[in-house]
Amino acid sequence: MPDDDPRPTPPEQPELEDCCNSGCSPCVFDLYDEALARYRVELAEWEARHAPLKHHE
Repeated sequence: MPDDDPRPTPPEQPELEDCCNSGCSPCVFDLYDEALARYRVELAEWEARHAPLKHHE
């Protein structure tokens, strides 16, 4: 695996006490959900790039 294409790292999940419960928009949990969705896309793309090539015989 090339060193210049490292596996994406997941975002750090906020703790319950990280939310101030003031109805912020966006809330830290909203930001985490968005970051997690981006991470999943980036991970799928990374896995596709690093999947072993299958040869048809």
